[in-house]
Amino acid sequence: MTPRFSILVEIMLELGCVFALPNIRGGSEFGKNWHEAARGRNRQVAYDDFLAAADWICSNGITEPERLAIFGGSNSGLLVAAAMTQRPELFQAVLCIAPVLDMLRYEQFGNARKWREEYGTVENVDDFHALYAYSPYHRVRENVNYPATLFVTGDKDMQCDPAHVRKMAARLQNRQDQRHPILVDYSSERGHTPSLPLSVRIEALTHRLAFLCSELGIAIPEESIQ
Repeated sequence: MTPRFSILVEIMLELGCVFALPNIRGGSEFGKNWHEAARGRNRQVAYDDFLAAADWICSNGITEPERLAIFGGSNSGLLVAAAMTQRPELFQAVLCIAPVLDMLRYEQFGNARKWREEYGTVENVDDFHALYAYSPYHRVRENVNYPATLFVTGDKDMQCDPAHVRKMAARLQNRQDQRHPILVDYSSERGHTPSLPLSVRIEALTHRLAFLCSELGIAIPEESIQ
C-alpha cells in the first residue's frame, strides 16, 4: 500500500495495539514483476506471504494468535478471507470489508468478468483448479471453529457484489462447530467506496472498533466513552 491515513488504525494504536503492514507480492507498488509474481494462477503466493508475516510477528513475540486481528477490503478482503480459511488457528479476529469470496462464480456478478486477467477464469481448466484451491467460500470445512469475523458490505456495492458476503456468512454460521461469532454489518447505503454521510461512517467505524476490542479483549478507557 502507498502511504495513507486510517482512523481505525490510529484509534487502535491509541488503545495500545501494534499495527503491521506486510509487503506481499501481487500489488503494483514495486513494479510489474512484483505484480506478476502473485497474479492469476500464482495468487496463492500473496496469501503465503501474508501468512508468513503473521507467523513471523507471533514467533518474534510481538503478539500471539489469540491477540491477532487482520483486516482488509475489496481485493484485500479476499486476502484476509483466504488467510482465515487456510490458517484459522493463526487469528483471533477478521474484519473483512467489501470482499470477493466465491472465486468460482465471481465472474457472474456485475462487471467482474473484467477481472479475468487478474484472477483467471473457470472456463480454463488450469485457472479453475487454481481458483478452487484458494476460494474462501469453497475452503470452509464443517469441523473448524473459524476466527470471529465481521463482514462489511452494502446494497450499492457495484464492484464486489454483496452476494459474496451473504453466501459466506450463511455458510460459516450454519455449522455446529462454529463457536466464534460470524457477523455482518450490512447497509443499504454502503457502496464500494467510502462516499457516505459522516453519521453513517461514524456508525460503521464504531461497529468495527467494538468488534475488534471485544474479540481482542481490549478495554476502552472510560474517558473515551464519555
